[in-house]
Amino acid sequence: MSTSSTVAPITTNPWSNVSTEQFRLFLSSVTDYAVYMLSPEGIVNSWNAGAQRFKGYTAEEIIGQHFSKFYPAEDQESGKPSRALRIAAEQGKYEEEGWRVHKNGRRFWASVVLDPIRDDAGQLIGFAKITRDVTERRQAQEALRASEERFRLLVQGVTDYAIYMLSPSGQVTNWNQGAQRIKGYTENEVLGTSFSRFYTPEDQEAGIPAAALRKAADDGRTEMEGWRVRKDGTRFWAHVIIDAIRNDMGDLIGFAKITRDITERMETARALEQAREALFQAQKMDAIGKLTGGIAHDFNNLLAVIVSGLERLKSRPDDAPNPKVLASMERAANRASSLTEQLLAFARKQPLKRERHNLNELLRTFDPVLQQVTDRTVRVHFNLAATLGEVMVDATQFEVAILNLMTNSRDAMPKGGNLTVSTEEVILRPGEIPSLPAGRYAKVTVSDDGDGMTAEVAARAFEPFFTTKPVGEGTGMGLSQVFGFVKQSDGDLTIHSAPGQGTSISVYLPVDNSLESGKAE
Repeated sequence: MSTSSTVAPITTNPWSNVSTEQFRLFLSSVTDYAVYMLSPEGIVNSWNAGAQRFKGYTAEEIIGQHFSKFYPAEDQESGKPSRALRIAAEQGKYEEEGWRVHKNGRRFWASVVLDPIRDDAGQLIGFAKITRDVTERRQAQEALRASEERFRLLVQGVTDYAIYMLSPSGQVTNWNQGAQRIKGYTENEVLGTSFSRFYTPEDQEAGIPAAALRKAADDGRTEMEGWRVRKDGTRFWAHVIIDAIRNDMGDLIGFAKITRDITERMETARALEQAREALFQAQKMDAIGKLTGGIAHDFNNLLAVIVSGLERLKSRPDDAPNPKVLASMERAANRASSLTEQLLAFARKQPLKRERHNLNELLRTFDPVLQQVTDRTVRVHFNLAATLGEVMVDATQFEVAILNLMTNSRDAMPKGGNLTVSTEEVILRPGEIPSLPAGRYAKVTVSDDGDGMTAEVAARAFEPFFTTKPVGEGTGMGLSQVFGFVKQSDGDLTIHSAPGQGTSISVYLPVDNSLESGKAE
């Protein structure tokens, strides 16, 4: 005897166990969607809270009215509501987005779904209509679309830069007017091709295009300059930036590439550099010419005295030498020797006997000699620091340098004035005097309240044979000797002067720290 069991059918309708009243309460409580029923003719015969919220009508106001009143006047005139019902009835669904009208006349953008309702016999008994206000979403989409369009127009409108996108493998995916102008290709000619075509053959062989993409992918960005090739084969010098583009997940989705033709700028810079080099060469040759002329002039005068004396001695071989002739020849020879020493000092070729000295002590030792440089109309003042680090310096050449500075100051005060020699220890910061490293320095300053110099004259003050004194009153080598000596002693000079405000020339010599380090050890 066989037995059988009764199996309940599987329910596929999730609402099968929900009463009509429960379903009505559910629909009436929905506020994010307008859910209501229409008769086959489009008459509203139910209304929920969402419908009232979106469209402004209460159930009493709208039930029994035709649903076409929610459409703008132009849609009503074109018969759009009737078409929506017909399509839903024929195709089983009607779905669209479009403008709808609130009770107060305000328009809103709606997402609409219209489904036909049929009885068990398949007879159309009405429609279910679901509407949602998506105005904010549409506004956001429109704003995004407008922003994208503005950006597209901006990029397309740029003609000074080639701006385009690349796929992760380097294929061109878009192209702007600047790219077409600079590189010569139309958009149709380059889309889908490798950007390496813009590189020179030698760069392609060296793998530079692929290396540029790898660097951009690794570092996020790469920037370079180099030769690129136009469609017609001509080359241009380009400044290139490649930025990696990644999605929200961090995946590489391509590259943004910006290229600018800077050939003209490069050629201008090159021409400027060549002009600077030519100017430097001309100035150098001019300086050498002036130096050569000055040396030739001075030595010619000195040799003339010596040659003339020798001729007089030769013309009278039996006579005793004239003491005056010998004296003038000796003075000329000594002057030539002094001039040679000054030239060697300027060229930093003179032999120096550098020893550790305190400059205050040297100045005190030289004081009698220094006092003789001036006359009664010039008052000399010494303002020496209480403590001063020792420096490595040739004492004799330091004395000559100070004598030259004081002589120069004295000559700048023909009617008398004040001449001050001062010392102090200073600590220079990096770059304070460009030619000197940071550190401790002994500073000696010779100042006067004389005529002063213009900026142009001060800039040339240390040039050999440059002088503002009348012919025969100066060789223009005094300050040049100071300059060469200080430079050879690892120091430098500064000059501050202005017409009518006197002149101050400061000598900086590095303090020798070796002795102090030895004591510390």
